[in-house]
Amino acid sequence: MNQPTVAVLGLGAMGHAFAANLLKKGFTVHGWNRTRSKGEDLCAAGLQLADRSADAVAQADVVILMLADPASTESVVNQTLPAMKQGATLCQMGTIGTAMTDSLIAQTAAQRSDLLFIDAPVSGTKAPAENAQILILASGERERAAAAESVFAAIGKGTRWLGSAGASSRMKLVINSWLIGMMQSLAESTLLAEEFGFSPDDLWQVLEGGPLAAPYAKVKLDMITGGDYTPQMHLNWALKDARLALDAASDRQLPALENVTRVWQQAVEAGYGEQDLASVFAWLKNQ
Repeated sequence: MNQPTVAVLGLGAMGHAFAANLLKKGFTVHGWNRTRSKGEDLCAAGLQLADRSADAVAQADVVILMLADPASTESVVNQTLPAMKQGATLCQMGTIGTAMTDSLIAQTAAQRSDLLFIDAPVSGTKAPAENAQILILASGERERAAAAESVFAAIGKGTRWLGSAGASSRMKLVINSWLIGMMQSLAESTLLAEEFGFSPDDLWQVLEGGPLAAPYAKVKLDMITGGDYTPQMHLNWALKDARLALDAASDRQLPALENVTRVWQQAVEAGYGEQDLASVFAWLKNQ
């Protein structure tokens, strides 16, 4: 099949990486971002940058939504649904929680039954996205999703299909809850190691080669060692995801996640929100 024309709405760290990889692989790509300047560097590579989200989607076979939060995603969907091409595919790839995902699925079905809605958040942060090494968690009608799958193949290392639309957003909250818990534990363990006279590198050398040696932990320990918290995932975004998970858990008790949310809120209030979530170590150390 011919490559689908793609629109990427939201050109922050992740959406920018998606658009760049699609352009490298010969796709026609339209883009839009609330702050236009975030996409201007890709225009030389062929990005067709629109001033309005509705203009960006008009010719697109596949529309990617990669926006910061539920409210901004809902706003952009309201603006773009009427303008989308007949029979196009809408891929919601941000982490917006279960309630908003379910609402957008229902809204799309009611207003544009010709469209295919694919729920497709990703596992991975900025660097994996730039290197097309993210995993796409997809759910929806796979038998109709050939165009979306060709896009996913260009921006990621694989796609895991999880069932009916909405399932992927639920799994994304599970994965992020695990990641958030691991980061808090790693920060506290590193503080304890330093208290006993061990460096972060000493800690990793003990972990390395064993079942506890998660590559993610090595990346974060390197950040801690260098004191460089250039964001791969902003602390305030991770805090948003923790709250979305707690909201979706209904009456299920998640005491560790609740505690991390309280702690990370304090770190954000202290000015660490725009740094990588590993900066929670620096905040704890300064207490």
